[in-house]
Parts: sequence; C-alpha cells; structure tokens
Amino acid sequence: MEGATNYEVMLAKLQQDQFRLKQVQSTEGKAKLKAELLPDYVPYIEGVLAAGQGAQDDVLVTVMVWRFDASDFNGGLQIAEYVLRHQLVMPDRFNRTTGCLVAEEVATAALNAQKAGKTFPLVTLNRTAELTADQDMPDEARAKLVLAQGRAQLAQLNYDAEALTQDERAWLQFGIDLLKRAIELHNSCGGKKVLERAERLLKKHAASAPTDTGTGEPPADDQPQPDQAKGDEADQGAPDASTGTGEPSAN
Repeated sequence: MEGATNYEVMLAKLQQDQFRLKQVQSTEGKAKLKAELLPDYVPYIEGVLAAGQGAQDDVLVTVMVWRFDASDFNGGLQIAEYVLRHQLVMPDRFNRTTGCLVAEEVATAALNAQKAGKTFPLVTLNRTAELTADQDMPDEARAKLVLAQGRAQLAQLNYDAEALTQDERAWLQFGIDLLKRAIELHNSCGGKKVLERAERLLKKHAASAPTDTGTGEPPADDQPQPDQAKGDEADQGAPDASTGTGEPSAN
C-alpha cells in the first residue's frame, strides 16, 4: 500500500485477519487463531503506546480485546490503561463502552475459571477494578468483577484449617465484604452460597480466636479480683491452719 500511513496498513491487515476469523465457528478455535495473529501487531502496539498521542485507533482497541480473548490479560490491561486514559471508544460492533468491556472481559474469564475449580490471579482482578473504578457501566457488569474479586480473595484460605492467622481473618472479612457488595449491585449475581460458606467460616474462627486486650494483659475476665489476689497471697504465705505449726497435718 504505497503512500499509506502505518495505521492504514495495520487497519488493512486487521480487516484481513478479521475475515480469517469469520471462517472459524468455534469460540475456542477463534481464541487460538487470535493468539497466533497477535505477535504481528506487537511492534505497532508498542509504537502507539510509546508515542502516547491518544488518537482514536480501531486497531489498538481491537487488539486489546483479542489479547483478553487469548488469555493475555496483562497484555490486554496494558492497552486498557492507555485506552481508558485517553477515552478511546470501541467500534460499534462491540455494543459496550470501553470501561464496561474491560471489566466484563476479565470478570467473565475469572468466573469461568473459578466455576471450573481453577484459580485466577487476584492481582489481575484488582488491577482491572482499579482501572475501571470511575467508568460508567451497568451494575450487573460491575457486580461480575466484584464477585470474581471476592471469590479470588477467599480462594487464598484453607477452609479446613484448625485456625486462621490474623492476616487470613482479614482476607476472609475482605472477601465477605466484596461478596456483599456484589450482591448489593446485582442480587442474582451468584454469590449468595459462597457468602454463606464464608460467613460460617468467619463465625467458626471468631468463636475460637483469642481475645486481645491491646495492653499485653490477659482479658478482663481472666484477671484476678482484688479479694481473690489477697487470698492467694495469704494462702502462699500462711502456715497450714490444721496444725498451727506450718507442718502438714498428721493425717
């Protein structure tokens, strides 16, 4: 394409690759093909991010989505940070705002992994939440992300442990708070059973956790009363009253 700009060249390539993707019916097959195509876009993406001009770029936002689809969440969020900062919009075919798309793409992948008994990086979910915190989106969409965060938070815990450390109890409480927030945003988000289980665990360990007075002294109920203390001192220093001599009883 003689005389075409770099963007126009990459846009033409994108259209060709999109045609190839349309020939694939399997969602899994599409994701695999996207993973194969993505390396061709790396030099262009790096150049755009480094230049930082913030112009609308359909190649950039499409590659962001492809990275999510190919499970390259760090790569997708790298672009998302730029796209959200410069308020780039998604092409009409996506039918969602950029912030909503970013939140839902990551949240959906996380929830699918969690439902399959797999883990999903909490750091990725937290970064997504941070990037999209100020973005407008339906409550249902944000609830998905918050739910995924809560489940990932609780996944750090051993529910069969005899005791929880102070840090683990804090993780548990934070996970419960996230689940409550998700349900508040969308009552049918699917977090109620997880919340019930987490609250049972909290109740179990709250009952067995030692009380901390914050002074280094034992709890008030365990401290001797004044009269009791005097009696203890008397018992320790007084002779045995049964003989009057300090010797044990003859019996």
